[in-house]
Amino acid sequence: MEEAKLNVKNLPISTKQSIEICRFIRNMELQKAKFTLNNVVNMKQAVPYIRHKMNIPHKAGIASGRYPVKASFQILKLLESTEHNAIKEGMSKDLAIAHISADKGVRQWHGGRQRRRKTKSTNIKIILKELKKDNTKPENKNKTSKQEK
Repeated sequence: MEEAKLNVKNLPISTKQSIEICRFIRNMELQKAKFTLNNVVNMKQAVPYIRHKMNIPHKAGIASGRYPVKASFQILKLLESTEHNAIKEGMSKDLAIAHISADKGVRQWHGGRQRRRKTKSTNIKIILKELKKDNTKPENKNKTSKQEK
């Protein structure tokens, strides 16, 4: 089975937000995931927070959630890039997110007026796979004929 991979290091986005977004769109079809992330960027749909939910308010229809606009926009761009990679390799447009994960990246120091701090960075890995559509019809194995009586 063919797959398209993308491995990006040191994106300037929050790791905690990225983990929640990746959990939210994992195992979705690609078009549905892109539509969902577009709604998050436009603040029409919130991302439910499961793991990192300390002091996060409730949203309508879900429990704790937020609108991580910057991280959602970056991940949306990565999904589009991975889709273009898949099409370039000869895969169809019927793709699903088989694996997506976010990890901590390198935390470099940056100077400031009062003190120095570490920057945020995140590593993201994406694997897309083709959806297999089964064209065969299942046969009914429980056919019994009542002609032998």
